[in-house]
Amino acid sequence: MRLIFLGPPGAGKGTQAKLLTERYGIPQLSTGDMLRAAKAAGTEIGLKAKAVMDAGQLVSDDIVNAIVAERVEADDCAKGFILDGYPRTVPQAVALEKMLKDKGCPLDAVIELKVDEDALMGRIENRVAETIAAGGEVRADDMPEAFKKRLVEYREKTAPLSAHYASTGQLKTIDGMADVKTVTAEIEKILSAL
Repeated sequence: MRLIFLGPPGAGKGTQAKLLTERYGIPQLSTGDMLRAAKAAGTEIGLKAKAVMDAGQLVSDDIVNAIVAERVEADDCAKGFILDGYPRTVPQAVALEKMLKDKGCPLDAVIELKVDEDALMGRIENRVAETIAAGGEVRADDMPEAFKKRLVEYREKTAPLSAHYASTGQLKTIDGMADVKTVTAEIEKILSAL
């Protein structure tokens, strides 16, 4: 099972990916984790990523695409994977589709969690409050100004992926404003039909 979750920050993609990882035993592949792992492993592509990241620059699509291609070949991805934070743009999606097709393992589904953006701020505020109450450290990107910037970036760069995947027939849309169990049940319905 090879999946992508789409939706703005705070939509619940990470929560749902974690639940599916536990249920199906497939890894959740986070772009950030993959970049850090490639950098730490000292692979050729990891060293390129390290040089760019150390210079404080954004890692190019070519490097990210190569790191994803390397990661999906790992043994733990044999039964599938859930991509988290990738692709972020239509060009990345096109590169991913070609790469997976060449490997003989195309995507099974792209699941979009549709949410009301106005309600997202409340959801993030709750996450911050719960983190503080539990004595945890609040993620810098959950602070109000950073979160607003993430939403703008999502609208500009990532939201067009919905139309792209709708045109391929792979997009399945779910109401991400429902409670976690309801969203999980809707995802399970989609997966059982694959």
